[in-house]
Order: sequence, then structure tokens, then C-alpha cells
Amino acid sequence: QVQLVESGGGLVQPGGSLRLSCAASGSIFSFYYMAWYRQAPGKTRELVARTTNGGVTNHADSVKGRFTISRDNAKNTVYLQMNSLKPEDTAVYYCKAQRGRVSGSSDYWGQGTQVTVSS
Repeated sequence: QVQLVESGGGLVQPGGSLRLSCAASGSIFSFYYMAWYRQAPGKTRELVARTTNGGVTNHADSVKGRFTISRDNAKNTVYLQMNSLKPEDTAVYYCKAQRGRVSGSSDYWGQGTQVTVSS
């Protein structure tokens, strides 16, 4: 069992930055993907960015050039650096540890952290 704890969310003005962290209670190296998802009110959860245990990253088109995912296997932590934030980035952000290339029952989710972008 692995527990994921997100932190770093909050209220920020448009154009501002935040850095989210996801700390795992155990090793994350065995997880093929570590990922960030988000869910805005009334919308489905969507993939924001993910990184493989080999360091390959993917970012959603909506955040490319603004968000950067990184992974520190030694610290069992995944980060999401968010720059040039927009009101439409407002959502609860979730960390996910995915065991394989495809989602399955052995995946883990954090409890989420709220990000609000507003003036």
C-alpha cells in the first residue's frame, strides 16, 4: 500500500505560479507512471502531465509550455511546476501512481489539493 500526499495548492492571481508536490509513503520507482490529474467543478477528471520511471514526460496541450512535471525517485516525490496560471486552471489537482502502462486496480491516488486562480 502506498499513500500519496499532495501539497502546494492555494489561491493565486492570473499569471502567477505554484509548485505542487506529491510525496509517496514508499518507493515510486516501481511505478511506471507518476501523473498529475485535475478535476474542475462539473467536469471530468483529466490528465495534466505524467512522467515515466525513465524520465519521459508528457503534458496536456492545454498546459504545454506553462506546466512542468518532474520526478525525484530518491525522495519519492513528484512535482508539478505551474507558471502563467489562468483562471481555467482552477481545479482540484490529484497525484496518481500507476503501476503499469495501462490503468489498473493496483494504481493509487492522492486526496487532492485545491488550486484556485482568481484576481
